[in-house]
Amino acid sequence: MSVIRLAGFSDRTSVEQIVQDAYAKYVPRIGKPPGPMLDDYAARIAAGQAWVLDEGEIIGVLVLIAEPDHLLLDNIAIAPAFQGRGHGRRLLAFAEAEAGRRGYSVLRLYTHALMQENLVIYRNQGWNEYARAEESGYDRVFMEKRLPSAASPV
Repeated sequence: MSVIRLAGFSDRTSVEQIVQDAYAKYVPRIGKPPGPMLDDYAARIAAGQAWVLDEGEIIGVLVLIAEPDHLLLDNIAIAPAFQGRGHGRRLLAFAEAEAGRRGYSVLRLYTHALMQENLVIYRNQGWNEYARAEESGYDRVFMEKRLPSAASPV
């Protein structure tokens, strides 16, 4: 059975391995490890910011960070053996639903400018680019998706 759930401490090794494996192909392209490969996933898990796609084994990772005016989709990664099967779209849909559940009307992300295939995926899923800038030594493309306003509690 497939489920998206908050990551627990016992998931840390799997989370870190998926991120390393999913982003390894970009190292030669951008000349250094992408930001997600350097993140502290123990801290993300402890903060309740990391989610996993669990199909009996962890095959996907999603990191969501609450900001004052938007929910940041900080990272999304699918184990290479499971890519191309719609799992990333499923995690994107979950992020949108989670943003709405939390009352956000904007979901944001950033990706490296050289990760062209990611830009295509996000644009095809309704994301719009709003800025480009160098940040932390990376050429980043900032994107957002406006969501329907959250319904007021009854």
